[in-house]
This record gives sequence, structure tokens and C-alpha cells, in this order.
Amino acid sequence: MENMTGKTKGKKEKLKQNTALYIRLSREDGDKAESLSVANQRMLLTKFVESQSDLHLYDVYIDDGYTGTSFARPGFQRMLEDIEAKKVACVIVKDLSRLGRNMPKVSEYVNEYFPDKKVRFIAVSDGIDRQYYDIDTGSAMMMDIKNMFNGFYPRDISQKVRSTFKSKQSNGQFIGAFACFGYKKSGSDHNKLEVDEYAAEIVRRIFSMYLDGCGQNTIARRLNDEGIPCPAEYKKRCGLNYHNGNQLSETFYWTYSTVRRILQNEMYIGNMVQNKSFRQVCKKNAVSLPRDKWIVVENTHRPIIDKLTWEQVQNLLKRNARQTGLDGNMHLFAGFLKCGDCGRAMVKVSRKGTACFHCGSYNRYGKKICTIHKITEWELNKILLDDLNLLIKSVKDIKQLVEEEQKRQKINPHLSPARLTEYQLEIDRLTKKKERAYEDYSDGVISREDYLKYKGKYENQILAVQLKIDLLHKEKEAEKPDSNTWIEKLLACERISYLDREIVAEMISAIYVYENNVVRIVYKFSEEPEVS
Repeated sequence: MENMTGKTKGKKEKLKQNTALYIRLSREDGDKAESLSVANQRMLLTKFVESQSDLHLYDVYIDDGYTGTSFARPGFQRMLEDIEAKKVACVIVKDLSRLGRNMPKVSEYVNEYFPDKKVRFIAVSDGIDRQYYDIDTGSAMMMDIKNMFNGFYPRDISQKVRSTFKSKQSNGQFIGAFACFGYKKSGSDHNKLEVDEYAAEIVRRIFSMYLDGCGQNTIARRLNDEGIPCPAEYKKRCGLNYHNGNQLSETFYWTYSTVRRILQNEMYIGNMVQNKSFRQVCKKNAVSLPRDKWIVVENTHRPIIDKLTWEQVQNLLKRNARQTGLDGNMHLFAGFLKCGDCGRAMVKVSRKGTACFHCGSYNRYGKKICTIHKITEWELNKILLDDLNLLIKSVKDIKQLVEEEQKRQKINPHLSPARLTEYQLEIDRLTKKKERAYEDYSDGVISREDYLKYKGKYENQILAVQLKIDLLHKEKEAEKPDSNTWIEKLLACERISYLDREIVAEMISAIYVYENNVVRIVYKFSEEPEVS
């Protein structure tokens, strides 16, 4: 029978395990791309499943063109959804690096997530076969070693790739995955740009409207009203597998910032402008580089905008630039406050003497894009103050407990790399649990009260581990008197009576505002992946 393993007479039938094949390929694979091609991976894994009497192929999940250092991949996320729905009992990859190249995250999935969900994990080429009930086996150590080297690999390959890229950039060759709106890669040479006439006409129109006195918001509204696709949507309609890894990558409409980027893009006068940002290995977000680090080569492709028009627009942009914060009174939450649903910055609005914040998308484009997410400045201040003071109390309580534990167990004061890694993995695990609690709350699975309870529990546990790291560092580096960690700053506080810009910048990474005055604070000591 098809659904049996061990076809010996009289033995009980055993159902086959529904199996997911996970396949990933990205540019970071370098010269191995051919051997790791999607087709080759599919063929290898399919043959493996066919050779196993206890496995049944359920589905194939593919991420083509996605880096292994991030797990925000559509194919991978779809597989997790099927695991959560108990549709998948076994996951197979060609090797560990296909699952990912972020060592702590790979370890978390293989050693925690899959076992928790009772999912078997197989890495064919690495000879790894982990049943959910496996604890410590010889293969577990080998898996951790392979995982460690997979984490080193992207750093090595990244150096080589960047060196090659910079050489090409300096020669005026285009090395991006997607051409900017208005251009397309040449069919004969992907390092050269050609004008995309449809998109180029929209670019010319945007420059013309701005010179005619239309503001950037007005331009965005007109383009939206006319049903003209924004750059991201246009790329997708052209059949490109466009994604940028940001929370707002699914935005399908024109915005103020989209129009502004076009008006400021020097590419439109025929200059190749590259190396504007830098993405660290295993980090989600790119870091913008100062202009003197950009690589600019003039007259490399056909211009869409003439230089006179360009200069006129740049002069207008400078003249019309908002003078925010020039008096030294930058708003307390500027740069930190975001809409919890669409991710746009919240804007401050004063009505009848009351200062409050609204979603930026709602404020500019109305309820067809997002809802208001209104919260008063007073309410937001109170929520943050209460949370920070609760945090201070928790830190003081936890510090005492940790110190007592250390005295009791006589912990070695020297912080070894292995112990540091162990602590960091623990923090990553707890942070993930906190994120899942938030997702359950967002999906209506648990109440707000339960979410806050779980959030507090996991944050206290994160604090406890972080305190262990900090105290060990402190013992090891006792000779350094200027050690000034965030923990020490919190411990120095008795109670915060008011918020200022320094406190917000020191402690907080982001503040997400949802409807009904629900606020999520992401602290710097326990940064969470952004939830879209």
C-alpha cells in the first residue's frame, strides 16, 4: 500500500509524514549558483523523498533571489503558516545554508521551533535528520558547527562581492537588482541602463508639475486619482520579482516620499549614482552612507531630465524645505513614532488647543489608505512614562536576584565567547516568544490583558539574561571606570517624572501606535523584528 512503511505482512500500517521541500537561492551564493539552482535543488530533494518509504511530498516552498541572512521570505513564511496549521510534519532542505545563514536564527528554528511543533528536519547533503524528540546527539554538535560556518560564509562572500561591485560601480556600470523608475536594464548588457519610455514620461511629468507649483503631496494625489501605478507596483506589473525587505514594500500607491525621491534622483540627468547605502551581514535594514561615500560617474546613460530643469527643481526643493528643528526644539517623538498598521510616520496635529498624533498615510491620503490611529500627546506621554518606570522597578528587582544567584552558584567572572553566544541565543529565543505573543494579540487569539502579561514576563526574562551579560562584563572590566551601560543608567534612576528627547533617544528604538490607544514600545535592549 502507498501509505505504508515496512511492508512486512501483519505489521500495522503507518501513515507517511507530509513533507515540505524548502528551496532557496540568492546572489550571495556566488559561483555556486548553478549547482544550487532551484531546478537542481528540487530534483535532489524530490528524489530523496521518493526514496523514503515514510515520507509524502506535500508542497514545495521556493525563495528565489532572497538572502539567507533574513527570514522575511515569502516562501519560508508560507511554509511556517502550513506548519502552524499542522499540514506539514517534516521539512527537508539541501543543506543547512538553504534554511539560512543567520546562525542564531537557524539554530532557533532547528533546535526549538521545529521540535516545539513536532516537525522532523532533514538537511540532505549535511546528513542531518532531526526528529522532534531528539535531544543531544552526535549530529547535533556537527550541525551547530556547520551552522557556525554558514554564518561566517556570507561575511566572506560579502567582502568578495562588494570588492567586485565597487570596481564595476567606479567604471559606471549598473550593479543593482532593479533599475530606478524611468529606466530598465539593457537586454544585451545588464550593467547598462536604457530608458523605459512609459515610466520616463511619468518622471518628466512629475518634474514639470513641481515646476508649475504643485506640491509633492498634490502630485502624489493626482497620480493616484488617475490610476497611474507607483514605481513598486509598476515593476511588479512588468513581471519583475520586486521586493525590498521593508515593512512598506507592499505599498501600491504614490506617496510624498516617493515623489520626493524621484525629484532628488541624480540618475535622471544621466549620472550613475551608486553605493548610497550599506547593508551589514545578518542585519535587516541598510544604513545610509554620507554623500562623500557615494560613487558617482557622469554621463553613463541617456538622461530623462535636462540639467537646467534639474537645477531649477533642486533650487525649489531647497527653498521650500521645511525648517523643522532649526530652533533646537525638535519634537520629542520625531523619528520614533510610527503607525502600527501601515508603518508610516505619525504626524502631529493641533486641534482646539489639544496636540495629538495621526497616521501620516491617513493625514495625507484619507481612510482609503489607512485609519486615523489618533492618540493625544498627553496620553502617549503617560503610557511611555508608566512603562519606563515599570521597567526601572523590574531592573532593580532582577539585578538583586541575579546577584544573589551569582553568589550562590559562584559563577566564573570571565565572560567566554561560548557563554556570550549562549546568552545571546537565549535573548533571541525570548524576543521571538514576545513577538509571537504580539502576533497572537493582533490576530485576536489572546486578549490585550494576556498580551501585556506575556510581554512583561518575556521582557523580564530578557532583562535577567542581559543583566548577567552586563554584570560579567562589569567584573571583567572593573578597571574601566567610564563603563556606562543602559542598565546602569536605569539603576541610577529612582523614578522618571517627565520625558525629554535624551531619554527617548537613549532608551527607545521605535513606538508603534494602533487604534484604541494601543501602543507598542520597542526598546533598544530588546529590539524586535518589525511586524507588518
